[in-house]
Amino acid sequence: MFDIITDSLIDGHWVGGDKRFAVINPANGQVLAEVADLGAAQTLLAIDAAQAALGGWSALTAKARSAILMRWHGLILDHTEALAQLMTAEQGKPLAEARGE
Repeated sequence: MFDIITDSLIDGHWVGGDKRFAVINPANGQVLAEVADLGAAQTLLAIDAAQAALGGWSALTAKARSAILMRWHGLILDHTEALAQLMTAEQGKPLAEARGE
């Protein structure tokens, strides 16, 4: 149905964690994916990575940060339908509502 990555991105690396948990479609009980269930150690790595990245992000001009955020916005718009379908499958919300989000 979807090509999705089921690990977490921490400091530029995909991290799977020690455990996984099922994401289930509430409409039919189908397992959509088994995703990383990160623990305290991975959480601390993510916090450290975010803190380390803050200095570089803060050093950018408002214009540069805006360009990055606009690129992200564009990617979301480019993939609106796939994201809406994923949200519908994962959360059971109507497709039109998911598109709006």
